Amino acid sequence: MVVMKTALVLGAGGFIGGHMVRRLLDEGYKVTGVDIKPLVDWYQTHIDINKEYMSRDKFDLRDSNRVGVLIKATHYDEVYQLAADMGGAGYIFTGEHDADIMHNSASINLNMAYAIAKWSRKTKVFYSSSACIYPEYNQTDPENPNCAEDSAYPAQPDSEYGWEKLFSEHLWRSYARNYGLDVRIARFHNIFGPYGSWDDGKEKAPAAMCRKALTARDQGEMEVWGDGQQTRSFLYIDECIEGVRRLMESPVETVLNIGSDEMIKINDLAKMALDISGKEVLIKNIPGPQGVRGRNSDNHLIYQLLHWKPSMPLVEGMKITFNWIKDQYESKV
Repeated sequence: MVVMKTALVLGAGGFIGGHMVRRLLDEGYKVTGVDIKPLVDWYQTHIDINKEYMSRDKFDLRDSNRVGVLIKATHYDEVYQLAADMGGAGYIFTGEHDADIMHNSASINLNMAYAIAKWSRKTKVFYSSSACIYPEYNQTDPENPNCAEDSAYPAQPDSEYGWEKLFSEHLWRSYARNYGLDVRIARFHNIFGPYGSWDDGKEKAPAAMCRKALTARDQGEMEVWGDGQQTRSFLYIDECIEGVRRLMESPVETVLNIGSDEMIKINDLAKMALDISGKEVLIKNIPGPQGVRGRNSDNHLIYQLLHWKPSMPLVEGMKITFNWIKDQYESKV
């Protein structure tokens, strides 16, 4: 008799969490997904899942008592900790949400690490960290940022979001050392694709550019924050999920980057979205939050340890994302 593996996905109603649920179900897992918001409408709208092997619940992971009940009630072979208070540059870098970002995300990780150590030490845990942990001083040159895994210290993230992620990396690694937890950690670099935020103030640059290109008037203007010379790399969601699954199936305990190393200027990302839209639009750079001057995933270590690297060109992921956002937009108007 084949025994189904079980997985708990935290933040299952989010962009990455939703895609992770679908991947695990496709692989034959029995999945429990929890999120602070109701999941029924989100899944019915966005992801066709096998409901026979999926349970889901509205759940506040900041409540330590509820987290204890969740972990004690069922043994999970794997836990994917993807829950966090986050968003794009307009949410992270204004400073207006710093206290909530730090409190909410740290509370989730503190509660989960404690509960798993107390009641479920045989569970393998994945924790999603972020490229935002890297020091600002290594990302001042937009043409040559340093985001190798061993460049994280001396620490100087450019946001409270990055500081919380760095703290939680240490938290999970401490529990691994002191309580024997089996933990995997990856630093995500700007994950994008369908089913992500695109018009709620938490969207990231690819979705924002697709939306702006879609709604821009032909021969008009499209606003881009900053001078547009800041650089980033963006990883399509399917590649991200593949990297996480490979890490979880491996014995590698080293913290790894999961991202693309195809670096692009933000103005060029805007032009890419406009080219996909087929419109002739002038880019207008305006003041706004923009984060570090340069950031690009260094993939040497993940290739060395997992023999894997992303393969999808950015433009292909942007086309898929643009068409999905176009469908969402047209369904609203």
